[in-house]
Amino acid sequence: MTGPLPLDLVTLRRAPKALLHDHLDGGLRPATVLELAADCGYDLPAQDAESLAHWFRDAADSGSLERYLETFTHTVAVMQTPAGLHRVARECAEDLAADGVVYAEVRFAPEQHLEQDLTLDEVVEHVLAGFAAGEAAAAAAGQPIVVRCLLTAMRHAARSREIAELAIRFRDRGVCGFDIAGAEAGYPPTRHLDAFEYMRVSNAHFTIHAGEAFGLPSIHEALAFCGCDRLGHGVRIVDDIEVPGAIEDARLGRLAAYVRDTRVPLELCPSSNVQTGAVPSLDKHPFDLLARLRFRVTVNTDNRLMSDTSMSREMLKLHQTFGYGWSDLERFTINAMKSAFIPFPERLRIIDDIIKPGYAVLLG
Repeated sequence: MTGPLPLDLVTLRRAPKALLHDHLDGGLRPATVLELAADCGYDLPAQDAESLAHWFRDAADSGSLERYLETFTHTVAVMQTPAGLHRVARECAEDLAADGVVYAEVRFAPEQHLEQDLTLDEVVEHVLAGFAAGEAAAAAAGQPIVVRCLLTAMRHAARSREIAELAIRFRDRGVCGFDIAGAEAGYPPTRHLDAFEYMRVSNAHFTIHAGEAFGLPSIHEALAFCGCDRLGHGVRIVDDIEVPGAIEDARLGRLAAYVRDTRVPLELCPSSNVQTGAVPSLDKHPFDLLARLRFRVTVNTDNRLMSDTSMSREMLKLHQTFGYGWSDLERFTINAMKSAFIPFPERLRIIDDIIKPGYAVLLG
């Protein structure tokens, strides 16, 4: 036994990771945004890759979810052509694999990519082809990854049933589930009950952005009325927990108890939650409280471009803030893999053949 390897950014990239909450239009390479913008004649707020990266990060650091969402205007604008969609999806898979991600569910909203007269089906086909190309390139580089897609409907729009049907049409071709996203306030998940009922009737998986900018009512609706499998963020579940003293004295309200008892996965995104104002700072993030109370917490990136982050960087921040070691990060990774929207045998294979052996090496 040589003991655990040092827990630093370089070594963290070797750790096998599972990612459940990552937005395709939030993870572009700055250089790619510039090149695609030049191809389509779109004006950007900066003219070189470094300056553009800083602009995205500064805009996203505003502390407002609404302002944070404005940054997507520029990325979505350059993802309107077959070539643009394919390239962004391919590079997404390659970048995640290079960071040690072995399984990823990447989400995007097809309805936002129709400005050049593509159909919804064509948009999905080009993205899935890009993911497949990225998977092949990653495997050739010795960094295999499995990428699946979540189709997202915008909660302020009225196309959720249509997008749910789209997800089912592509369910055996790389799409593993459905989601709704966008500003929570004023747009409760119950506006889209028809779409969620369609997914349930189809025996299909879906997650819902809930409990990020809005509080417990959003989480309650997502679970009790919509029947979601996972909570996108869900960080505000902490509002239903009281800790008067020691952790063992914590008192859970009925909603928090239900989430923990039924093992509802929380797609927590630490850096993003700070940027959008869901939590005041990383050291005040309830991730550690929820982890210690044995909620099913998972680590996610949300938007790698806007947060200037990666899975390795998110894990490093959690290590530096809460003192987590390799065994903790392994637990969070297995939590995510258990919660993935792929068949049980595939989840088990990745856990037993990739994740556990990978962490065994890191643990020494």
